[in-house]
Amino acid sequence: MSAIRFLHAADLHLDSPFEGLRAGKAAVRRAEQRQLLQRLAELVHKEQLQLVLLPGDLLDSDLSYAETGEALCACLRQMAVPVFIAPGNHDWYSAHSPYARLPLPENVHVFTKNEIEAVTLPALGVRVYGAAYTGKESPPLLQGFRASGEGLKLLCLHGEVTKQPSPYAPIREEELAASGLDYAALGHIHKASGLQKAGSTWYSWPGCPEGRGFDECGEKTVSIVELDETSCRLHPVSVALRRYEKLTVNVTGSDPLLAVHSQLPDDTARDIYRIVLCGEVDTPPDLQRLQLNMSELFYALQLRDETRLRQSVWDRAGEDSLRGLFLKKLREQAETSTPEQRQLIEQAARWGLAALDHREEVLTHDHP
Repeated sequence: MSAIRFLHAADLHLDSPFEGLRAGKAAVRRAEQRQLLQRLAELVHKEQLQLVLLPGDLLDSDLSYAETGEALCACLRQMAVPVFIAPGNHDWYSAHSPYARLPLPENVHVFTKNEIEAVTLPALGVRVYGAAYTGKESPPLLQGFRASGEGLKLLCLHGEVTKQPSPYAPIREEELAASGLDYAALGHIHKASGLQKAGSTWYSWPGCPEGRGFDECGEKTVSIVELDETSCRLHPVSVALRRYEKLTVNVTGSDPLLAVHSQLPDDTARDIYRIVLCGEVDTPPDLQRLQLNMSELFYALQLRDETRLRQSVWDRAGEDSLRGLFLKKLREQAETSTPEQRQLIEQAARWGLAALDHREEVLTHDHP
């Protein structure tokens, strides 16, 4: 009976710009992404895997750094098992793409056409199907497709399973169910799907192996897949060096600094955090003070003030000062406004008071 253990990883997005970080730390993060390649190679050897499927967006664009191409080739060579790459919408294949220019090792097969092709590996009892994006989009590729031949049948493809129209190689569950495939290794979706099944075909997305922004928070993984003719087991493995995390802290009736410290996990030094302050306050939190007191606890920190001003704040509208005149004008507008408008007016009051106190309402990464 055929059986195989393989690595399924996608959406590395090497050389991402990391626009939310300052230039120095963004450069460090790109270097750390290259180290991720080494950890993947080590995982292949440690787990004695027999095959590697990489369904696309390994690179964030065709403008990759030379050292990234060198690291990618070295990693793939070190894996020393058959590796299949199906270029995606970020690293699509062309005569000028990195996949065409790089001296890829002999154990690597890159799919280069926007149509399903097959490569047979007799020694493993496996047939690998795949296709490449040859532009930023791809039409459906599995319509009417049916795998053939002996042994386990795998698909390596950058696409999404959906019933809706999509420019990203859309796949319908009915197509997977009718495909005759044993497992579809998919890319493109950055959130791990876990093991899914359509008919007798297993499929999954591993998600991105390392977050690049606050839309990719938490632990990220690659997948070790154990497949035979009757069963499939998927083991997520974390290889990320850092995580993006979001933490919301209610500071009502508390000192904001103490409130944040009381909710922080023990070890945050390697991670990138966005801390959102909420609740009711008399005075908007001093984000500069918080930044100075907490910046060393994180690789990078972003603070957001979403607190609400207590009603008592409007009492200061009677002061004979610029602050009092400012609040008086806004209070007069609030008294004749809808609830939605009052919320906007309260936000304007917050911004105005922060400006009068020479404070900022939002601090981004590494703000001095």
